[in-house]
Amino acid sequence: MDYYGSQMSKLIEQLSSLPGIGGKTAQRLAFHIVHMPKERVEQLTGAITDARNNVRYCSECYTLTDQEKCPICSNEARDKTTIMVVESTRDLAAYEKTGKYNGVYHVLHGAISPMLGIGPADIRLKELMQRLQGDVREVIIATNSSLEGETTAMYISKLIKPTGIRVSRIASGVPVGGDLEYIDEVTLLRALEGRVEL
Repeated sequence: MDYYGSQMSKLIEQLSSLPGIGGKTAQRLAFHIVHMPKERVEQLTGAITDARNNVRYCSECYTLTDQEKCPICSNEARDKTTIMVVESTRDLAAYEKTGKYNGVYHVLHGAISPMLGIGPADIRLKELMQRLQGDVREVIIATNSSLEGETTAMYISKLIKPTGIRVSRIASGVPVGGDLEYIDEVTLLRALEGRVEL
């Protein structure tokens, strides 16, 4: 039933079609937007339009950027001989927030998942292999610890090993504050295998 009139209902419907936004959140956002000053609404719609029109893939690592090369790839201080392979731009951002990694990235935009019909040709593996023609010493595989992430990591490892480039996998295991009794066996095994000397 239409409580607000067609314009408001249309706005709520559009907002609720976004991932992670349910009906109540969409309604709350819609009310917030209609009460915002017109200039702020124009800035918001302008930012959305500009992002949609200008954001593209970096020509080297395939993260999202509004330039030919992203700020990480165009930074001369970064170690271009080490490439960390991640599934998404969000994963790249998570590693960047640590401030401890100085290499570059390669964003796959997905993971191999035969069940979903996603094969090696559907993610940016060909582009990764082309990058390895340059001066690369190590590839760090930082895909998720899911079945798809592990499958992708194994596949990438098998592709790269014959080239002589060092391939490593991020350690994964027990989260900080996690109770061991509630953690699955695979996670515990990975934590054990990825242990470091104290």
